[in-house]
Amino acid sequence: MIEGWHGENYLMLFDEAEVASASDRYAIAQCLPGYEVIGLRGWDDFIVRNSVGEAYSVPTVPIVPEHLSPFSLPRARSGLRADERFQGKIKWYAKPVVFGGDPSLGENVIWVSHEEHAQLVRYWNNLYRWVKGQPTTPVGQ
Repeated sequence: MIEGWHGENYLMLFDEAEVASASDRYAIAQCLPGYEVIGLRGWDDFIVRNSVGEAYSVPTVPIVPEHLSPFSLPRARSGLRADERFQGKIKWYAKPVVFGGDPSLGENVIWVSHEEHAQLVRYWNNLYRWVKGQPTTPVGQ
C-alpha cells in the first residue's frame, strides 16, 4: 500500500496483490457486486473499480450503488506526498454521519488501525442494511 497527499485528498492505494484481500475484508462484493476496493480517499470514502477498470469513490458508510461517483486516480502513485502523522491510521466517526454523527473534527472523530476500520465498516454497513430491511453479511465472513 502507498499513502499520502494528492492535492487536497489523502489517499491510501492498495497494491494489486492487496486488492482481493482488502475487498474481502470490507465485504465489498456484498455491497457492490462486481466492484473491488482499490483504496481510500480522505478516510471517508473508498476508491473502488468495476470489472472494466473504471474508478469511483463511494462513502465507507453506507456503501450503496447510488452513492458511486466517478474518480480519477493519480497518474503516478509515487507522486503522493507522504505524511507521517497519518501513516497506518484511518480517521473514523465514532457515530457515522449517516446515523446522525457530527461530521466536524471533535469528539466524534477517532483514529483506528486498518483492521479496526474493516470491522467498523462491516458493522455499520450491516446495521445500515438491517435498518433498510436489506440482507446483512454474517459476522466473520
